[in-house]
Amino acid sequence: MTIKNRWLSQWLVRANPFFFSVYASLVAFCAYTCIFAFRKPFTVATFEGVSLWGVDYKIWLISAQVIGYMISKFIGIKVIAEMSGEKRALGILVMVVFAGFSLLGFAFVAPPYNIIFMFLNGLPLGMGWGFMLGYLEGRRVTEVLSAGLSVSFIFSSGFSKSIGKWVMEKGGFSEYTMPLVVASLFAIPLVFFVYLLDHLPPPSAIDEAYRTKRQPMNAKERINFVKTFLGGLILLIVSYIFLTIYREFRDNYAAEIWQALGYGSSANIFTLTETPVALCVMICVSLVMAVKDNKNALIINHIMIFAGFLLIGLSTFAFQQTWISPVWWIILVGLGLYLGYVPFNSVLFDRLIATFRYVSNVGFLIYLADSFGYLGSISVLFYKNFGQLEVSWLAFFINISYIVSIVGSLLMLASLGYFLRKYQIQFSFPKR
Repeated sequence: MTIKNRWLSQWLVRANPFFFSVYASLVAFCAYTCIFAFRKPFTVATFEGVSLWGVDYKIWLISAQVIGYMISKFIGIKVIAEMSGEKRALGILVMVVFAGFSLLGFAFVAPPYNIIFMFLNGLPLGMGWGFMLGYLEGRRVTEVLSAGLSVSFIFSSGFSKSIGKWVMEKGGFSEYTMPLVVASLFAIPLVFFVYLLDHLPPPSAIDEAYRTKRQPMNAKERINFVKTFLGGLILLIVSYIFLTIYREFRDNYAAEIWQALGYGSSANIFTLTETPVALCVMICVSLVMAVKDNKNALIINHIMIFAGFLLIGLSTFAFQQTWISPVWWIILVGLGLYLGYVPFNSVLFDRLIATFRYVSNVGFLIYLADSFGYLGSISVLFYKNFGQLEVSWLAFFINISYIVSIVGSLLMLASLGYFLRKYQIQFSFPKR
């Protein structure tokens, strides 16, 4: 954006960390919540009775959108890593305009021919997280800012679905026009919040001293970074693949899982179960800001993700033993999921860069992990939808809960060992 309020820009430069954090967190939260309204509301619809080649129509829609989203992540490895700050706001607006027009096509082109528009909807939206995080990384208060932003995709997923269900039930809109209506409701607020977000100043010299300078990375710099941390990146990315698979399945088929659990008629169940998860995760991630030593913070992030993986498996076992109710099970597996997923999407890589004092940017690392994460997600989605149709959504979700819990826990322990050894080698000097 080229038009800025001079007073607001100057105030943000001079603002103390508390008020700066409140402003940036709130604006980022609201902006990304609006972006989610362009992506997730359609998943609350069931599209019963519609199929293509013997496969449910909704399965085709989710598959098409995730494929577009995955392609966007691979493109983002280059685009987000190389993007300068002055282009972010324009990038966000171009992205949502494209996504909005795709929902227009989805609303007015008859099924199943409108499936292509859901692919086009996902194609630009994968860039959204990188655009947003670029405003927040590399600061002394990045944990707080990232927590606020990350909470938005926990809260907004359930919130956008609740709005979508309300639009159909109270507004009388069809399952096909509902996504466009919801996106339209959030379009003007999105422009407003992006305008406010674009006033954030770049990290200060003090921020850079604490968290290392951040700058765009060309192809050679990206390759050198991967070579330097190859073993650890493989462990982290594979861990993240499991988290992405689990998150996408839980998110996209939440309506079917709740129906199987007996809560299919509740419009607000999505928001009610995600809100406590969002608050708990925000508190946990924000508290890491108190840890000034970057190496210790990197260790804590590993432990938090490890604990999240364990919670997924333990809560699923407790649910099967009828020790906890279905509602508490969904809340606890959501808490475990996002205790792992949120650090990956915000502070884990930020602290990794700061620990090893490697001039680079978080966007590259997140999109490197995200691209393979969504590749894994679409692979499992195809396996379930086209190879395991006889297995219920609930049974499949329970099975992958155990797999994700066990494998993810082991991978995070291995990753922690790798980076501790790497740190010892790089920063230990022989005594004279």
